[in-house]
Amino acid sequence: MRITRTEYLNKLIAFKDKQLIKVVTGIRRCGKSVLMEMYQDWLLQNGVEQDQIIAINFEDMDFEELTDYKKLYAYLKDSLVPEKMTYIFLDEIQHVTDFPKVIDSLYIKKNVDIYVTGSNAYMLSSEIATLISGRYVQIEMLPLSFKEYMQSTGSMEDRGIKYTEYLENSSFPYALELKGPNEIRDYLDGIFNTIIVKDILTRRKILDPLMLKSVLRYVFDNIGSPLSSKKIADTLTSEGRKVDVKTVERYLDALIESYIIYPAQRYNVKGKQYLKTLGKYYVVDIGMRFMLLGKRNTDAGHILENVIYLELLRRGYDVYVGKVDSFEVDFVAMNGNSIFYYQVALSVRDADTLQRELRPLLSIRDHYPKYILTMDDDPEEQYDGIRRINARDWLLGLTD
Repeated sequence: MRITRTEYLNKLIAFKDKQLIKVVTGIRRCGKSVLMEMYQDWLLQNGVEQDQIIAINFEDMDFEELTDYKKLYAYLKDSLVPEKMTYIFLDEIQHVTDFPKVIDSLYIKKNVDIYVTGSNAYMLSSEIATLISGRYVQIEMLPLSFKEYMQSTGSMEDRGIKYTEYLENSSFPYALELKGPNEIRDYLDGIFNTIIVKDILTRRKILDPLMLKSVLRYVFDNIGSPLSSKKIADTLTSEGRKVDVKTVERYLDALIESYIIYPAQRYNVKGKQYLKTLGKYYVVDIGMRFMLLGKRNTDAGHILENVIYLELLRRGYDVYVGKVDSFEVDFVAMNGNSIFYYQVALSVRDADTLQRELRPLLSIRDHYPKYILTMDDDPEEQYDGIRRINARDWLLGLTD
């Protein structure tokens, strides 16, 4: 089953023939390669000839020789179509030594449209970004949204059941092809170990894989909770696994770089300042979290928070944890001059819980939209302009 990732596909189409390098990033197996194939199909259906498309996946042994940047450049240069646009697709380009030199040289040629993917943020480190600065646009890709998962089932009914399936069966697209929890677990375990070995241990030259996994498990177990490197180091040390703060920071950077966890920095709403301490972390896929930790029903609130956080990223927002005096706003979502505030709760049918969730939002004196997202299947309601809406409806885009 090939799911059309419409939003990402439309972004590529919008940048077609623009003099910008299109960089698609995201965790392994989130669908980057398939997206490139879909876009190539679209090009062929819209007037582009087959010989105008060059596609190389550097995880394919057939192209191993081209991981030498000089050989790659010579191959691509010889394959350019005279007097026509040539569309070049370089998949998992982080495997190519000095690849920015290749991209830089191709970029200055006429009639070349370049698309690259990578599973590690290292490819856009400061050094590389400086070399191609101002000449690339980044499209950050995530596994399936809840809406895409629902669409893949062929029906938008049974949202409650399918939400549970979405969490348990994983949001990685290929998981839809698998039968039963054991196959899905093995598949997720394979992705997890490939990321740990290929994207982190090997590249970062980390010699203690058990400690790296301990840090990751701790973060997975504490999604949506304020964390610091010191808190993680102190907790693991108290459990008999001694580790220092700098090592934890290095491991967190590597995990973020490989897109397996995402950080949410704190933001002082009244002072309009970004705060350096006690941010939160969220995981790229709840199914992978279940695979590592088992299913813990008591975490349902934080799991919903995680799903909302990822959806805000998909919708193009920069997402922060808000601080308003002594209160916390789950998410401050910013996009240009727009700001949206969100509280996330499993239920606010209890009057005390509702007041607790309203309090931080009522403390914010600006006029930007404010929401409480819950799993309550109740009609939408407003409290002093704050909208309480069903989280599944919001995820499916059924609310204004």
